[in-house]
Amino acid sequence: MRVQMRVKRFNPEKDQKPWWGDYTIEDVNPNDSVLDVLHRIKWEQDGTLTLRRSCAHGVCGSDAMRVNGANALACKTLVARLAKEGASEVKIQVEPILGLPIMKDLVVDMEPFFEHYRSVLPFFINDNPVPDNGRERLQTIEDRAVFDDTTKCILCAACTTSCPSFWANGKYVGPAAIVQAHRFIFDSRDEAAEQRLEILGEQFGVWRCRTA
Repeated sequence: MRVQMRVKRFNPEKDQKPWWGDYTIEDVNPNDSVLDVLHRIKWEQDGTLTLRRSCAHGVCGSDAMRVNGANALACKTLVARLAKEGASEVKIQVEPILGLPIMKDLVVDMEPFFEHYRSVLPFFINDNPVPDNGRERLQTIEDRAVFDDTTKCILCAACTTSCPSFWANGKYVGPAAIVQAHRFIFDSRDEAAEQRLEILGEQFGVWRCRTA
């Protein structure tokens, strides 16, 4: 399959504004990911293309980007999903996630995102002495199930940078930070729920969710 890929490029050392680079990649396996195609561009056509990635298996969260106008993990987005059935060619547009400063090409500055993440105290807080047997604080399966889904967040920033409220005001804590707060607020072993709720109740907490 032929892939016609358009990539938004920007090098702050020489570019006044972002521009689009167009690339044609031949003999692409439909089961290849968008990340695979970007690798081919970098390795075979233009070594200056800059992107962030690590595990390539949807675990690290480092390769979030906009693919055909929607946030996605490049490593989990297959070319076949973007092509029409039976097509021999597909057009793919890739650009950095929105709402964060572009450092170069598809790489954005994640520090504002992680600053919001840290603000909700995303760690276990319990000042009680450890159990006498020195082992972990036990929890029932039912108690764990209450917050289990929120433990699966990989901090890719795809949700936060999809949010118009975050685009409008970068001080908004954003959905990823709210998810992380939920993970500990509803953990039966944690004792800082009220503290986190107070943080989320501030001006740029949950109330900004529907206010751009």
